[in-house]
Amino acid sequence: MRLNERHLMQLAAVLDAGGVSEGAAMLGLTQPAVSRSLSMLEARVGEPLFVKGRRPLQATPLAAQLAAQGRVIIAASRQASDAVQGFVKGSKGLVRLGGVPFFMDAIISRMIGEFQGREPEIIVQQSYMNLPEVVAALEGDQIDLGIVAMGEVSSGPGFEFTEILHGRNVVACRQAHPLLRKRPIEARDMTTYPWVAPLPGSPLMSDLQMILMSIGMSDLNIRYSGGSLMSVVNFLTETDALAVLPFSVVFALRDSSRITVLPYQIPQPNRALGIMRKAGGARNPASDRLANHVTLAFDSLRHAIKRHEGAVVWGHS
Repeated sequence: MRLNERHLMQLAAVLDAGGVSEGAAMLGLTQPAVSRSLSMLEARVGEPLFVKGRRPLQATPLAAQLAAQGRVIIAASRQASDAVQGFVKGSKGLVRLGGVPFFMDAIISRMIGEFQGREPEIIVQQSYMNLPEVVAALEGDQIDLGIVAMGEVSSGPGFEFTEILHGRNVVACRQAHPLLRKRPIEARDMTTYPWVAPLPGSPLMSDLQMILMSIGMSDLNIRYSGGSLMSVVNFLTETDALAVLPFSVVFALRDSSRITVLPYQIPQPNRALGIMRKAGGARNPASDRLANHVTLAFDSLRHAIKRHEGAVVWGHS
């Protein structure tokens, strides 16, 4: 036997409100419409719904069971309405985010934490990806946003790219590195120390090759590779190794007093960090809200990074 869900909802409302008129008002319906629905439900089940002669209305055992199911339907309907309103406003939902590892760990993850402090009902799923993986994931509708470094090459007509920070790299080392006591630092000085290789697929790998060319070297003494940001920081802290890192990443770790900038100018890539989205199609209001939060956060962060950069006394080769 199939019962009309609306009839069960109306039965629950009538019993909870204590009368047909009151239940109808609760649901925004008229009293005659609700009375007809209850009569139809009673005819459908072939049993009375109310104990005769009782005021306020008293449910029969069968009606009490049906009303319990009606309450479940009412609750689900209200939750669905809340979900729709939350989605449209961008205050509820799921945001799938992919981004370059070091930036995600050092900067973006903290911004996500700040964001969820304000928007606790938005769920963020983060994945580590470089540009090719982000493009493929956006095309396959596997992520909503990508945080990537983009160079001179356009992202293509199928994507939108919003710049949030211009790229700048530095050579990073531990706070007490011997080279920090030398002035000026020369190119050959850096070749006497071990280096950390960037993650495979990272644009920092090509940046390291540019540094090699600028100092007239074909190879470096790579002693560590493939680590996460925390692994690289730990390795630098315990050794005299050097690593190429984005300046913003070193800036984000400044309070830890573990690594710092080696004051030596290196070739800079023509690259910017930004938010990539698929152009056109349905938009996720929650992802738009997160993207706006990250953009505004970088508006403030950009000036702080610039001031910190001005405190570095750059050496010359």
